[in-house]
Amino acid sequence: MNNCLKKIILKIDGMTCSACSSGLEKYLQRQPGIIAANVNLVLSIATVTYDGISCDAIERYISEAGFVSLGEFKEIDTKKQYKKDRNLLIILGIWVLFIMYIMMNHMVGLPDIPMINHNNPIILATVLLISAIAFIIYGFDIIKNGIKNLIHRIPNMDTLVMLSVLVSFGYSLFGYINIIMNNPSHMMNLYFESTCMIIYFIKLGRTLENVSKDKTKEALKKLVEITPQKASVKTSEGEKIVTIDEVNVGDILLCRTGMKIAVDGEVVSGKSYIDESFITGESKPILKETGAKVIAGAYCYDGYIEYRATKIGKDSTISNIVKLIVEATNSKTNIERLADRISGIFVPIIILISAITFIIWFILSSTLETALIHAITVLVVACPCALGLAVPLVSVVGTGICANHGLFIRDSIVLEEARNIDTIVFDKTGTVTYGKPNIFKVYNYGTYSDKELINIVANIEALSNHPISSAFRIDYTMRVENFKNIVGAGISGQIQDKTYYLGNIKILESLKIDKYNIEDYQYLQKEGCSIIFIVEENQLIGLIGVKDIIRHEAQAFISSMKEQGITLIMLTGDNEITAKIIASSLGIDTVIASVTPEKKQDYIRELHNKGKEVIMVGDGINDALALVQADIGISISDGTDIAIDSADVILMNNDINNIGKLIHISRKYNRIIKENLFWAFFYNIIMIPIAMGLFSKWGLTMSPMIGSLAMTFSSLTVVLNSLRLKKMV
Repeated sequence: MNNCLKKIILKIDGMTCSACSSGLEKYLQRQPGIIAANVNLVLSIATVTYDGISCDAIERYISEAGFVSLGEFKEIDTKKQYKKDRNLLIILGIWVLFIMYIMMNHMVGLPDIPMINHNNPIILATVLLISAIAFIIYGFDIIKNGIKNLIHRIPNMDTLVMLSVLVSFGYSLFGYINIIMNNPSHMMNLYFESTCMIIYFIKLGRTLENVSKDKTKEALKKLVEITPQKASVKTSEGEKIVTIDEVNVGDILLCRTGMKIAVDGEVVSGKSYIDESFITGESKPILKETGAKVIAGAYCYDGYIEYRATKIGKDSTISNIVKLIVEATNSKTNIERLADRISGIFVPIIILISAITFIIWFILSSTLETALIHAITVLVVACPCALGLAVPLVSVVGTGICANHGLFIRDSIVLEEARNIDTIVFDKTGTVTYGKPNIFKVYNYGTYSDKELINIVANIEALSNHPISSAFRIDYTMRVENFKNIVGAGISGQIQDKTYYLGNIKILESLKIDKYNIEDYQYLQKEGCSIIFIVEENQLIGLIGVKDIIRHEAQAFISSMKEQGITLIMLTGDNEITAKIIASSLGIDTVIASVTPEKKQDYIRELHNKGKEVIMVGDGINDALALVQADIGISISDGTDIAIDSADVILMNNDINNIGKLIHISRKYNRIIKENLFWAFFYNIIMIPIAMGLFSKWGLTMSPMIGSLAMTFSSLTVVLNSLRLKKMV
């Protein structure tokens, strides 16, 4: 790809249905300088890849298409979209009931309202006219958008509503003039109430949709809202409380028990247990000490730390994750592209069907009224919203659920494809193992507890730069004096006037110690451990084996995948003996060892040629090519930057069990989408012929009012069904 290409995510106002989003998307893609455009109806955003033009030009294109750019996307809107309309909807709902009463009370024998009844046609018609004008003003945004989108040749749901409202209002206005001219028989030609109810039910439906859309964004909102708004900064004058926007990179911040980490940073002093479960999914608090990284929004359970701000604002972990999720929900799956293409031609087809319906009924009935009613009902009952919302709503819900499980997806097509996976390929080091030294086994020959023995070793090892020192974590600090490196053998140091020696077998030779438990030593050798002898003064008090150990969750995950019939393969650059030991203990039958990065890529390609659907799980630079080659590349969050950048999915908590959750979510995700598409198509297939009057011979007809109500219910059915995904996983 051209390195000069730029990408921007813009907030869009004015989109009301899938035809809006697909129309805007097509319009943008036709403009010079725009390489690609994806528009998300649920989040009201557009992701635009461009070259050689400015952002102002892109916003101008959006305006030309009849929509409004609200500027660059920065965060999920946590403001409830529907609250401001709620009171108005209640008032207008009462008004609608009043209109229905005065028009229909005489049909069911209810008492008339004085003056406003069918015995006073001029007054009744005037009240209806005023009501219709009021509702047209209320729904003027719909009418305006409908006209704009028709002019720009991207007709949408607003266009259908606009046509039906203006036609019914215009026809009724003609009847009203006749009534004023003392021809009360034209009361039968008034459909002002249809104008009111169409607009009201459309507005009501969209408000209810917004309520449900807000629920689909809950996971994203939690990420946005997790970061505190205030921070405690350490200054030369003491502690100072500032807003997050006032924090600069390099500032030293404070965090005490019960507080949240304000920005991403690195601990410079102190010690505290920190809860990062909102990102990692790991419920157990993690001990953070000097040098450890902390994430904005993490909760301090106990202790006190000072940390240096390293990432603020849009560079923070939270901001990057939100952006990652938003980009994923804005990408298009294959089934969504199909739905977009269908919804893109749906509105023009409905307008054509409405016109044909009008012509046929005018010929058959010879009355303008009958022909208009059927044509208007067709326009109102058709619902591209249900079709267009069928996939993107589920996509937002699905990616949100994945985020709650520590699965961050770059492209929503992962959710479509993960259900088909039949082969999972693992790198070894850092993937099924931790990728760093860990204590494998402790043999304690002295009077200390294991915890005390390990802490002595940890405090002395902390002064060493040997890689093995990272296997030890200090439980409590001890003063170490006279630290020395013993070349080729180990290290030594004094704690409370006692000298301790740590090292390999040569440390025993240098101290002239010739007795040790040979069986313990040989066992650790057999397990491939680096072995540390621990000597206090001149007495051997312990033996510790350190090695890269298997992740604690790996065994259960491997067993679960095998039960589902998924093929498991270890593909590693490590030596064959070590790889087979690890694979055997996990139950992985196929091991390909000592392979180069290119060979890893070739092996994944061979699996593709055999018709396999492959997940590749890796963490290192040598896995990058294979991650890209696989159908789905998954990197753990502790992996190298190039591995993370090459992956489709990032395991934020490094728990490979979540790969199984991804496959499970994908299966439910695709099931919900199929149900949504079925109901969307089923609704239109059933309702449009009824609206056309094809079944009127058998007494099955529909008015514009009922049509607008039915359209609202069809959209809500799809929205509510999409939310079921949360309960299914």
